[in-house]
Amino acid sequence: MTIRITNAKIISPFQTVENGEVLVSDEGKIIYTGSIHESDQQFDQSINIAGCYLAPGLIDIHVHGGYGVTFGLADLKGSLQKYSEWVVQTGVTGFLLSIAAPDADTLLGLIQSYVPILEDGVFGAQALGLHLEGPYLNIEKKGAFNPIWLRKPDIEEVNSIIKVGKGWIKQVTLAPELENAEIIAKAFRDANIIVALGHSNTDFETASNALKSDFLHVTHTFNAQSIFNHRKPGVIGAVMASDHVTAELIADKVHVHLGAMEILFRCLGKDRIILITDAMPGAGLPDGIYNLVGQEVIVKDGCAKLTDGTIAGSTARLIDCVANIHQDLNISINDAFQMSTHNPAKLLGMQDHLGAIKEGMDANLIVFDEEFNMRLVLVQGKIVYEV
Repeated sequence: MTIRITNAKIISPFQTVENGEVLVSDEGKIIYTGSIHESDQQFDQSINIAGCYLAPGLIDIHVHGGYGVTFGLADLKGSLQKYSEWVVQTGVTGFLLSIAAPDADTLLGLIQSYVPILEDGVFGAQALGLHLEGPYLNIEKKGAFNPIWLRKPDIEEVNSIIKVGKGWIKQVTLAPELENAEIIAKAFRDANIIVALGHSNTDFETASNALKSDFLHVTHTFNAQSIFNHRKPGVIGAVMASDHVTAELIADKVHVHLGAMEILFRCLGKDRIILITDAMPGAGLPDGIYNLVGQEVIVKDGCAKLTDGTIAGSTARLIDCVANIHQDLNISINDAFQMSTHNPAKLLGMQDHLGAIKEGMDANLIVFDEEFNMRLVLVQGKIVYEV
């Protein structure tokens, strides 16, 4: 179905077009974006969104689930379908499934089970691949992980992971100070898998060297990482001093203080920060008790914690994180959307068809009002949510 969306305030995200329009082809591609123009072309549907914004669909590269779903548990396909149908209503049109498992056999089986599901796809937001958060994490910075789920890197296991993943593993979080970390980081990179530094208690020098080699990215910056000190800059110092790595930020105002967010933005800028949720199954649901990476998590007043008080993922929606940094840090709406659309697409190597409103790209589009409420969502040119 061909679609015309008109009278839009377009956030491309690199520029803003007032009173613009976007035309979508039968194939689900953007065939025009810009100012409203006269055309004899007829469209199956014309949608006037006067007073609303039009932006690329959000991409969340670090999320464990939501709306009662924990990735990796129970009915994998059914739960993924449930999650995709829910999260697309929040403006997310693409995401990575962050998964973990208690042992090597379970992890390999889980990956192998997800591959055909990912190949078939689901209705709603697109599942773009897998993110393995662990098992090669430093137990000293385990965060909410059950410590018995963590282990030393093993190259044979890594080779098996790569083989069964069949290209669907897009990102792996790894602590660079672990034995054999350099070897397995190279193995993952040779397989075109993004290696992210995370859950690490290492020093500035080790972290800096890692970020200059096969570690291209940083998992939830500030959280589960050695802190900055003027004599021991730690992982945080290495991230701030880096020249090219991208860094995740959970901008829910629970995980990271606004002041720290501002410092990260000043150091890395709009091109190298990627907003994530790190959401857990309680996202989108009332307070209660949930399960995450082998641990019981209590959600109270929207904040997820273990019984010992450790923060355990978030209940945030990605659109809320976008709104937070725009409204509380006075970052432009264009920059906020770049950090949640183009930047994650570029990291994944998908920027040729995702993450921006340009001719020839997939029509993954969201329409929202001044209060960031979703009004309309398209995935590959099909309307999947409409108020």
